[in-house]
Amino acid sequence: MDVHLRELRYFVAVAEELHFTRAAERLFVSQPALSKQIRALERQLGFSLLQRTPRGVALTSEGEALLPTAQKLLSLWGEGLESARYANSAMLVIGLQTAVGRNLQQNALQLFKSRMPYCNVLMRLIAWDDPSAGLTNGSSDVAFIWLPAPDGLATRVLYREPRYVALPVTHPLAERTEISLAELADEAFIALPAAAGALRNFWLGLDVRREVRIAGEATSAEETFEMIASGLGVVLLAEGNAKLYERPDVVFRPVPDIPSAELAVAWSPSDRRPVVKAFLECLQAAARPEGEQDQELPT
Repeated sequence: MDVHLRELRYFVAVAEELHFTRAAERLFVSQPALSKQIRALERQLGFSLLQRTPRGVALTSEGEALLPTAQKLLSLWGEGLESARYANSAMLVIGLQTAVGRNLQQNALQLFKSRMPYCNVLMRLIAWDDPSAGLTNGSSDVAFIWLPAPDGLATRVLYREPRYVALPVTHPLAERTEISLAELADEAFIALPAAAGALRNFWLGLDVRREVRIAGEATSAEETFEMIASGLGVVLLAEGNAKLYERPDVVFRPVPDIPSAELAVAWSPSDRRPVVKAFLECLQAAARPEGEQDQELPT
């Protein structure tokens, strides 16, 4: 038995609309032609899928059983067609502001390249004054960002990590094993650019306090750690980043009395391209995300 996609598409349209006229308009065919195709499908299957009612159409028990499978087959076919169209030209631009580490990029990209070998991947370093890492202006397709994220983005938390403070090795608190935020009340902090908005405030600890003294702004990790090593200020950062940026003239100590930082992957909720969906699924497999705030992947 060979059932064609067109016949399934006609059945799904009538089943979803529960009205032959509306389904015919949706499919841009005449109602008699649609009715004829449905009858032909029913003859081929050997059972009825639909029954007419005074108000329109109702599904038979067989029709109700077949509908989810038919919808899934049509969806998979659509995704496959779109993937084929992009086979020679697809590109995924990944935005990031600092080194991600944590084996995220390597593991996720290995999975992604095995799944979509035709897709070219570009990793773009975005300035710290853009907390969306290129998503807001469209220069990135997906991005690794720290929360809080700008409005309008979908996010999925990948890691939750304690916040640390980075101090010059000569600092009086450098010998401590951990440091409370209250002990940092008089310290000058190095800030992200003002354009970073809520993210700047988070890394200044303003999510749990009202005031902070700012020593200056930094636009890169290199600038930040040179300022710290020179004794110009201190900075909060995630535990994983403390391990990434180890150097002999700077020490990193946990600040246990403040909420953890959240590293997330972000994307535009309106971007339904297969390459974006595939990369997000590969990240999910590589990082095993968790948390109530995680959002559904695009479908």
